[in-house]
Amino acid sequence: MELRNLGRSGIRVGPLALGGNVFGWTADESASFRVLDAFVDAGLNLIDTADCYSSWAPGNQGGESETIIGKWLKRGGKRDRVVVATKVGWEMPGRPQRKDLSAAWIREEVENSLRRLQVDAIDLYQSHHDDLETPQEETLAAHAELIRAGKVRAIGASNFSAERLASALKLSAEKGLPRYETMQPHFNLYERSHYEGPLEDLCRREGIGVITYFSLASGFLTGKYRSEADLSKSARGGGMKDRLNPRGLRILDALDRVAEAHGVRPATVALAWLIARPGITAPIASATSPEQLEDQIAATRLILAADEIRLLDEAGR
Repeated sequence: MELRNLGRSGIRVGPLALGGNVFGWTADESASFRVLDAFVDAGLNLIDTADCYSSWAPGNQGGESETIIGKWLKRGGKRDRVVVATKVGWEMPGRPQRKDLSAAWIREEVENSLRRLQVDAIDLYQSHHDDLETPQEETLAAHAELIRAGKVRAIGASNFSAERLASALKLSAEKGLPRYETMQPHFNLYERSHYEGPLEDLCRREGIGVITYFSLASGFLTGKYRSEADLSKSARGGGMKDRLNPRGLRILDALDRVAEAHGVRPATVALAWLIARPGITAPIASATSPEQLEDQIAATRLILAADEIRLLDEAGR
């Protein structure tokens, strides 16, 4: 399996990341274990989660995904085969409803993540969302403490603007603080505005590893939502209605054409388009079964021709 650099961290990962947002939500513990086993057995290694996953599910409090991953790591003895990435800073039940990257919260919550994950160190610890109320130097200094203590290997950011990421990188250079080695933006063939432009330019210029989330547009790019009658097919279906527009249908048509030419499914093509894009390290995709995961793993083997990439690019404009 091809390995790619996570920024300048020295950590190398496969070209596809497994999203843990469904663990403890639409995938229970046993289903999650099967998906995790299949992912690693395929030669892939980057598992992405967050402390708040999956707090939105009824009865959950956050930490369910990390807990499941921790049990799997303990049971399977596969810690040395995976890169564990988690995040801090999103709202949590019972906490003040704000994006919190204060030093106090980072120090407290990293211990909770380590306990739930049952690991000695987190490979990639990501600031989940920019916090405009906390000075960036305070956040980066807190991360530096964790790296010195051996609790974190490298840090990354998610949902930052180009301006805020640039200021954080400048501060790291000036103050001798660890820099964000990765960026996790919302980016896929349908949703492109969050990343294309200044943020993409900055990441490529600074050698920042890019790990895209919602890489399949919450399932829209799998092609299973073609009409309003399809919206009841899953828990995420209700959010697909706005994408059933001329542009969305044009994208699905382009995915269908390329998928048919290669004998694969649209999801495979959508991920292969991301994998082929210069500057992207690994798109994140989640799965609730090994069978669903097969289409995603196939993207790591699919080489798109230049004219196919162009067709997909133009469909998504």
